[in-house]
Amino acid sequence: MAYDIERYLNIRSAGGPTVGPDGSVAFLLDTTGSNQVWRLDEPGAWPEQLTFHDERVAWASFSPTRDELVYGKDAGGDEFHQLHLLSGDGSEDVELTDFPDAKHNFGGWSHGGDRFAYVANRRSQATFDVYVQGREETGEDADLVLEGDRFDRVSAAGWSPSDDRLLLHDSHSNFSQDVYVLDLESGDVTHATPFEADTRFSSVAWAPDGDGVYVATDHESDTRYLGLLDPETGDIERVADGGDWSIEAVTTHHDSGRLAYVRNADGYSELTVADTDGATLDEYPAPEIPDGVVFGLSWGPDGDEMAVAISAATDNTNVHVVDVASGASERWTDASTAGIPRETFRDPELVHYETFDGREIPAFLTLPDGDGPHPVVVDFHGGPEAQRRPWFHSLRQYFVDNGYAVFEPNVRGSSGYGKAYMNLDNVRNRMDSVKDGKAGVDWLTARDDVDPDRIVAYGGSYGGFMTLASLTEYPDAWAAGVDIVGIANFVTFLENTGDWRREHREAEYGSLAEDREFLESISPINNADRIRAPLLVLHGANDPRVPVGEAEQIAEVASEHVPVEKLIFEDEGHGFVKRENRIEAYTKVVEFLDEHV
Repeated sequence: MAYDIERYLNIRSAGGPTVGPDGSVAFLLDTTGSNQVWRLDEPGAWPEQLTFHDERVAWASFSPTRDELVYGKDAGGDEFHQLHLLSGDGSEDVELTDFPDAKHNFGGWSHGGDRFAYVANRRSQATFDVYVQGREETGEDADLVLEGDRFDRVSAAGWSPSDDRLLLHDSHSNFSQDVYVLDLESGDVTHATPFEADTRFSSVAWAPDGDGVYVATDHESDTRYLGLLDPETGDIERVADGGDWSIEAVTTHHDSGRLAYVRNADGYSELTVADTDGATLDEYPAPEIPDGVVFGLSWGPDGDEMAVAISAATDNTNVHVVDVASGASERWTDASTAGIPRETFRDPELVHYETFDGREIPAFLTLPDGDGPHPVVVDFHGGPEAQRRPWFHSLRQYFVDNGYAVFEPNVRGSSGYGKAYMNLDNVRNRMDSVKDGKAGVDWLTARDDVDPDRIVAYGGSYGGFMTLASLTEYPDAWAAGVDIVGIANFVTFLENTGDWRREHREAEYGSLAEDREFLESISPINNADRIRAPLLVLHGANDPRVPVGEAEQIAEVASEHVPVEKLIFEDEGHGFVKRENRIEAYTKVVEFLDEHV
């Protein structure tokens, strides 16, 4: 039986787990149409809804000592998250910050549960400062413990075991970060990673003894490994290697002395839990979790259990709880598949194809029933330093169930394959990633089960740029294009994106001061006369990352040459999170492809 697009978009997702001091689990669930905070006290029970907003909740974090949570919520997708204090039964919900033009990024509870840390750009849109706020205080009463003018894009990354220091993470770009330690009593800041070469720290966590910091880093390495950083000397001792793959996340439980880390093996997550003794790990049995992608880690109060969110290609996102000692796991949530049988969902095949310079490009290919030849949706991911992984994607399943193949390439610039691969598309090499996309099309069209005349370029954010650039660079390769919150003009994008993002993005794309002419030359808006395929453009009016003007200008210029449809959502930002908008947006996508493909 075939199901319509609305049914697929009603498949639920339960993620973002956080464990309370009594072992109950709070999580985000989109049953009501957008993510709200829900709670379970035992596996398989009926969950209790705690928040009831029209807007989505972005994250939630349980207090380590009280039955209460802090959570973040924005308005209309603008990403200016404000902090709320929520009682464990949902009866009290207090707004802790009221600065609607500022972002608030949570930095964790103190171990005593009386304070929490965060960063916010209240003083200047371009600068994040570090704050510590008491649980009963408002944002006006918060202590400004460090002005962030010396940093590029600082975040608070956790309290020391003694609650006297904060770990800080400063991101200069997607390939260069630094770690600092802030002494809360003296205000002194220690630069823990004074390295000359660009280094990534994708995840950092205080060691249980408070002397060192565990880091997932590529310092002096192509892939990220687990290291133990001495914040006084900057020395990093290797603790665990990822081999050909990267260790991407690490978390510690200070009271029990335990550590957990996640390895990204060709897109699939491998979770390891161990007792720690400095650089020595005593591993527990491997957790018995589904093959897929781990999205979050949250320790139980004693460190004996861990809640994780897992998404697999044929299994929608749910929260599982792992028993550390045995490795056994149990699924706590039961997010609905909207009545669609799980056995109808299809697994993608991991494939590799050769591109213009002889490199092998990894991709996921999901085929429908039958011998074909099938139309194909080539789905470019955002980022660009993100990675398409084998997680559940309801649109993939819809397309495959309705006769499309779905091809998801990880072109150069994608993360997950090492530092060298991720940096292959920087600045002047930008269009090499577009060549990788075209090589994927050539690989597809050499197959007997693919219809070369019905191939769709599809993508969101940076994937929207990839879509538009593919249409302009290789106009005869495509039957249609779908651009979702994509970049059409690098110059106007950099001029109009949020102040806190511009320098960060210029490191990847090139700067307005030095690379304007090049950026203009590769911007799809300036080559739109070459587009031959019908184009659908979707965007959110409140997008703080890729402003809506990108959609307006490409729709106007491209419409002079090809059929163009445009749909703007006034209450959305960088993507569509409200179910009614998602249904409208992706119904439009389906109708557009039905007409043109």
